[in-house]
Amino acid sequence: MESRLPCDDSQYRERLAEATRQTFVPKLPDNIPDNVNDLARFPRNGEAAQLLEKGIEQHQRCQFFAARQSFQEALAMYAQLGNRRGQGKALSGMALTAYSLDNFPQAINYSNKSLAIAKDIKDQRLEGQVLGILGNAYRHQGNHLKAIDYGQKSLTIMRQLQDRLGEVTALNNLGLAHKALGDLPRAMACQQQSLYVAQTLGIPELEERILRNLSNSCYSIGDYAQAIDYYEQRFAIAEQMGDRPLQGQILGKLGNACLALGDYIQGIYYIQQQLLKAQQIGNRRLEQQALGRLGKAYDALDNYGQAVEYYEQRLSIAQAIGDRKAAKKAIASLKAAYYSQGNYTKAMEYHQKNLA
Repeated sequence: MESRLPCDDSQYRERLAEATRQTFVPKLPDNIPDNVNDLARFPRNGEAAQLLEKGIEQHQRCQFFAARQSFQEALAMYAQLGNRRGQGKALSGMALTAYSLDNFPQAINYSNKSLAIAKDIKDQRLEGQVLGILGNAYRHQGNHLKAIDYGQKSLTIMRQLQDRLGEVTALNNLGLAHKALGDLPRAMACQQQSLYVAQTLGIPELEERILRNLSNSCYSIGDYAQAIDYYEQRFAIAEQMGDRPLQGQILGKLGNACLALGDYIQGIYYIQQQLLKAQQIGNRRLEQQALGRLGKAYDALDNYGQAVEYYEQRLSIAQAIGDRKAAKKAIASLKAAYYSQGNYTKAMEYHQKNLA
């Protein structure tokens, strides 16, 4: 599974934060040697295993370049020893590291080499994990049919092994491949199966991530009532985990879904709760987002005076944190609100600001 540890490589933080919301990366293979006696009889097997474990730990910390080096050294050592299983595991680590670095052709190349070894030595677990990496890599390349084919093969193996965590991973990523292909009903069916299995594992973070994909899918097709149900489940899990920033994000989504249903009272309530949560944790970006949502809600109710108040607050925060995009949106909203209010002087004032 994808690491739950924070990333040390800052240039990848933003991309990985987004990826974590969707893609589930197959876990790296364990580093147990073929024969525990090999560690005593052949010390270099132990050294290679330590390098493999080091690479896994580095990958979990998002130290991808360092992980790649460790896997390469492990691969070279296993090759000298003629240890096929070790080579397959090291190649799998290199494939996953290449995937994490967005080098999908290289991820596919390493995966295919690892897959050939896994089939040769009949290591089904390694085969299933590598098939998952291949599916994800092909999906990112836009080859959705291949992604579905590899994802389905990974799922079949994980079910044969009764690897429930592997099954959840395969189902989720298979769903993403179907979604990319435009088959949202099948995508959601995979995600719902993934959720059912995840609920038996007792891993709140895993369940929340699947609910995130499901709720986003429901929202995208206009099934706001079902989206709200999933958002509420996500919020309960976020409370259980004590993740206050996540709680704030979900409250905003609950507000949006209620507003989309025309339930402005409930929508405004959720967004006000989001604003309060943002202020409690000192998240100014989340705070300005909540203020923007509140402004839109009151705009929709033709309460332009209240809308202007929230937009002004949003503009002030956006300027303070240097968010130029949010500031421009707030200025555009103020211009429209003042125009609707009949205050053309103010509307023109903000129109000029938006041109600056």
